[in-house]
Amino acid sequence: MSDTITPNNNKIELYTSKFYATCTLGGIIACGPTHSSVTPLDLVKCRLQVQPNLYKGNLQGMKTILQKEGLSKLFTGVGATAIGYSLQGAGKYGGYEFFKHFYSQTLLSGDMEKIHKHRTSIYLAASATAEFIADIMLCPFEAIKVRQQTTIPSFCNNVWEGFSKIYKTEGFGSLYKGITPLWCRQIPYTMCKFTSFERIVEYIYSKLPTKKQDMNPLQQISVSFVGGYLAGILCAAVSHPADVMVSKINNERKAGQSMGDATKQIYKRIGFMGLWNGLGVRIVMIGTLTSFQWLIYDSFKAYVGLPTSG
Repeated sequence: MSDTITPNNNKIELYTSKFYATCTLGGIIACGPTHSSVTPLDLVKCRLQVQPNLYKGNLQGMKTILQKEGLSKLFTGVGATAIGYSLQGAGKYGGYEFFKHFYSQTLLSGDMEKIHKHRTSIYLAASATAEFIADIMLCPFEAIKVRQQTTIPSFCNNVWEGFSKIYKTEGFGSLYKGITPLWCRQIPYTMCKFTSFERIVEYIYSKLPTKKQDMNPLQQISVSFVGGYLAGILCAAVSHPADVMVSKINNERKAGQSMGDATKQIYKRIGFMGLWNGLGVRIVMIGTLTSFQWLIYDSFKAYVGLPTSG
């Protein structure tokens, strides 16, 4: 047992309400702080998605913001990010654990041979369902965050002021006008994130001389970190076009305009190549985010006495 992780001796039975509550808490801890920590990168990415010629690159963008707007403005949108992605992490990680077991039991009757054979389908279905629900909690805060980050100067000073302004001038429904592109971005992203992570980690363990159950927690968490980074690169590329659309729709969609019309109008203006603006920044951001999320999530699981993921 590693000296760097001291597990809790109170055993948590798998697939109980306490197990799911623990995984939900782990998701909050993994997602809220990590997304908040990369707010400066997210700020530059969102602005470049809306105005491609605003900065020459990520570092130049942050330097420009620092010089012209001040240090605090590098973290524009951090409040909405922290709240929104904590809620999303709760639904995503806790929901994934729940639906993975639920589908295994209901669709495959708990038959381990069938579960192993169809495990990729289980991963895909469970992650998609969990993310669908998680995005409903995330969407209002994502709308506020994007509006804060893509208006110069920012249309509000904090998340509560942003919520109040949008609610009073545009109505509550405006906070959900980006839900469809958010689903289009996040569901494929999460399906790729969880499924590729599971299969990459499975492959890594198959090539190691020591079986997973014989490894100490630190060794297992190291595997999770590597698997998480590789999975992050894949899911960043898969979900990037929808990510660009989320930023532009939240920023540009007019009141009363349908989602389809807004999407067509934006695509006509930016073209296919415009959907890939900011991809390099997002690969760095999402790869880092995903690896540290799995690192934190599995460290937390190991600490409370649960097995690591994968």
